[in-house]
Amino acid sequence: MLTVTGLCKSFPGVRALSDVDFAARAGEVHALVGENGAGKSTLIKVLTGVYQPDAGEVTYNGTPVRFATPLQAQQAGISTIYQEVNLVPLMSVARNLLLGREPRSRLRLIDFRRMHREAEETLRSLGIRVDVRRPLRELGVGAQQMVALARAVAVDARVVIMDEPTSSLEPREVSTLFEVIRTLRERGIAVVYVSHRMEELYEICDAVTVLRDGTVVHTGRLADLDRLHLVSLMLGREIGEVRREGLTKFAGSHDAAAEPVLQAQRLTARHRLHDVSLSLRPGEVVGLGGLLGSGRSETARAIAGALPVDSGRVVVAGAPVRAGSTPAAIRAGISLLPEDRKTEGIVPGLSVRENIALAALPGLSRFGLVDDARIDRIVDTFMKRLRIKASSPHQKVGELSGGNQQKVLLARWLALHPKVLLLDEPTRGIDVGAKAEVQALVDELADEGLAVLLISSDTEELIEGSDRVVVLKDGAVVRELTGDAVTEDELMRAIADVPEGGPHG
Repeated sequence: MLTVTGLCKSFPGVRALSDVDFAARAGEVHALVGENGAGKSTLIKVLTGVYQPDAGEVTYNGTPVRFATPLQAQQAGISTIYQEVNLVPLMSVARNLLLGREPRSRLRLIDFRRMHREAEETLRSLGIRVDVRRPLRELGVGAQQMVALARAVAVDARVVIMDEPTSSLEPREVSTLFEVIRTLRERGIAVVYVSHRMEELYEICDAVTVLRDGTVVHTGRLADLDRLHLVSLMLGREIGEVRREGLTKFAGSHDAAAEPVLQAQRLTARHRLHDVSLSLRPGEVVGLGGLLGSGRSETARAIAGALPVDSGRVVVAGAPVRAGSTPAAIRAGISLLPEDRKTEGIVPGLSVRENIALAALPGLSRFGLVDDARIDRIVDTFMKRLRIKASSPHQKVGELSGGNQQKVLLARWLALHPKVLLLDEPTRGIDVGAKAEVQALVDELADEGLAVLLISSDTEELIEGSDRVVVLKDGAVVRELTGDAVTEDELMRAIADVPEGGPHG
């Protein structure tokens, strides 16, 4: 259905794709995997008309094509679901779902009643129940992603490309997504599936292509490749080396008797948080567990001053922090790595250097003059320490892979030498190699005495990476897991609100 042959694409100082061959067949789910920076996003953007190839050929349904714009690709039948939701937040769910295809009356005016009815029917067929009249921005990230999925499959697509579609979904929504994918496969649609979650790949995908440094290192049936071999191909390392890295636990070492460096006391925000209390000690990694909408991100934002609270307080190193003030939280030593790096983190039009230095600028200037030499030293230090892949510190951060963008954000906050680091989905949408690097860095930072709050939808990561886990449900703390109780089984039981020692049903 969709084939590329000898595809090449370069950017200034970077060869993103080199002689790439790839084929997506009708009625097949084809996994496209590789580390961040391997070329996956560039390949998708060439297939969908965002970029033009320097060399090579794209064939669609047996005919050579060269899409000049993403709209041309969509009109031809190639639909894409991006990791970052690319819809219009201020418009209603229905308008987003039918944007450009709104039903109209005889006078060519939008028929809102019919539009709402069609939107509800489309979403209901996918197991999604939301008020289609609500502005999209009022929905959670997971619900927004499901609307993006519904929009992509509602058009008459022959090829559907999914870039990290489950990164913001809870288990029930993932099951719905997989049912949709199986339906697409039965209808003879080609699905290109990009994900870093191994269990998902082996559950839903038929074939796999592995990219590394812009070249194809393997393509074939996924069932013929075990997980460890797949990871070794992605990383370019021997299987024994991958196995050793995979066994490395990344929870920090801390003194359980030490005084807490951070105390969140009875944080309450109407309809969002209810008497949430937790503490962090130096060198401790505390996990924050719960389903989407449980209040995990809201808790982190309240601690960081980004979410106003009705009552409660935050104390750092014994001193209260002014509520609802992000600058006050930063001055106190609290840094937040937000869940949505695109809209709340990076400034895509600025360089890597400028993004890293952004938060530290007040401390790097005197009488309004910036010390460029100090900035260069800081940027160089963190680019090396975090192994940020960029052609130079002056490359625009928007041109980097997702994993490298995440590292730039992490570097920005580490440059402030914080006491407390709040990590909201720090490995969301990044590859196995970058994920291991971030996890190892969290471990290293905790060993150096930094207190870390870790939010992750990956239960294995949460359990493996935390000394304690505080479990939230409906904006309230329902349980705290410590010691031998820090297990996936106990976490699932806490989320399901099953009493400790109760039945496993």
